[in-house]
Amino acid sequence: MDFQLKTLTVAQAAAEKSDVLIVLVGSAPLTTKDPLSVLAASARKAGDLPDKAGKLLALYRPDDVVASRVVFAAIGDGKPASVRSGVVAAVNAAKAHGPKRVVVVFAQAADGAAVACAVTAAADASYVYTTTKSKAEPRSIRQLTVGVADAAGVSAAFNEARATVLGIELAKEWGNRPANHATPTLLGEAAKGLAKLPRIKCEVLGPREVEKLGMGSFAAVAQGSAEPLRFIVLRYQGAAKDQAPVVLVGKGITFDTGGVSLKPAAEMDEMKFDMCGAASVLGTFRALGEIQPAINVVGLIPSCENMNDGRSVKPGDVVTSMSGQTIEVLNTDAEGRLILCDALTYAKRFDPAAVIDIATLTGACVVALGGVRSGLFSSDETLAAALQAAGETSQDRCWRLPLDDDYAEGLKSNFADVANIAGRAGGAITAAKFLQRFAGDFAWAHLDIAGTAWKSGAAKGSTGRPVGLLVSYLTSRAANGAADKPAKSDKGEKGEKPAKAASKTSEATARKARPAK
Repeated sequence: MDFQLKTLTVAQAAAEKSDVLIVLVGSAPLTTKDPLSVLAASARKAGDLPDKAGKLLALYRPDDVVASRVVFAAIGDGKPASVRSGVVAAVNAAKAHGPKRVVVVFAQAADGAAVACAVTAAADASYVYTTTKSKAEPRSIRQLTVGVADAAGVSAAFNEARATVLGIELAKEWGNRPANHATPTLLGEAAKGLAKLPRIKCEVLGPREVEKLGMGSFAAVAQGSAEPLRFIVLRYQGAAKDQAPVVLVGKGITFDTGGVSLKPAAEMDEMKFDMCGAASVLGTFRALGEIQPAINVVGLIPSCENMNDGRSVKPGDVVTSMSGQTIEVLNTDAEGRLILCDALTYAKRFDPAAVIDIATLTGACVVALGGVRSGLFSSDETLAAALQAAGETSQDRCWRLPLDDDYAEGLKSNFADVANIAGRAGGAITAAKFLQRFAGDFAWAHLDIAGTAWKSGAAKGSTGRPVGLLVSYLTSRAANGAADKPAKSDKGEKGEKPAKAASKTSEATARKARPAK
């Protein structure tokens, strides 16, 4: 969809060529006397257009308006959340008529945050998945113009939102693809495609390289699948080489049967969404390639399937992680943390300013927060506050949960350094405590997106979250010019061999821990 920004009043918008004109009406009084503003004021007075965000009034061929259809959409206080509600409702109503050109105009003053939300909301409401349909019916809207009183004043926010939409829709695309159309190999190819964008490089490691690195935990999850694992390393360099990067780690389980700890059959098809953390990293890099912020970012995606065969890891098996820590696998369906822990250890080589992992990790987080907010865990107050603020700005909200040491008691094991699960109580927190063991040397945050990454039921599909949150965080960090510590030289540059595991002893132990292939 082509987005355009234009300086438009409501009176001027009436003369714009479009199939649908959406007028966003806030609760502030309408003082202008053009026909549409007078009509909106009259409708509000009569009670036909309540101030509550998302309420609509549709008109067909009103006088003095070029567009054949006009939709008045209430946006209440005009804050981003209200703008989003109004735009989503209006676009959903408008798209039933198959419009190709849509104009969205603010009846009152709008800041950059409101304009950005209008852009992302319009894209979200009009998105259509088509890749694996034989008779695809893509979104009808080809062009959407956003009209405000002062386009120049909000152009930066508009351009960032337009780039964010590209990232969100890439994340949706890969999240929605069936598992046979989104294998680890295909994810690697998608990542390589991003390297065509300015300042982005990509490296994809296979089973041999992962074995040399001593990633015994990651490899153990992958060993039951015929699909070979992939470890994807993306780099965006927008700042000086010596500026420490932010590292994003995305869980890339392209299909999750639960392994030997088999999931119930009902809704197992939705386990294709278990790579939405990985998809969000791809989407964030897509947006970075457009925005070009002054920041360095590394993306790490451990990707594999969690399947069953004679080689699959079994409950009670002990595997050795890249860090050298041994893990008792009490439940093979708690596999996401097993691949993420090795990626977190790998992240240390970049001497990062911050590390954020993103994962559809626990059903417990869905129970706790539903599909409204992602779960946020962090060992760093500054990082946690910045991510929460980015969530509010982007309307891709999260909620912080505790990391008290007492929650780690259930992870103790008689046969390894740590177990991969604790009891049912506080499951999202104990999963985060497991990951924290592998993230002790840097500012770290964990986003559990199990409840927010996709929707079920009639609206089944990927949401593209938390791309909006991540892009907002990264661009804000770049704009604020955070004085990050200089990065140490790392060994992952193109042309150099991957770094070996922490010690020969741990690598040898890792080999012994893996069932024979």
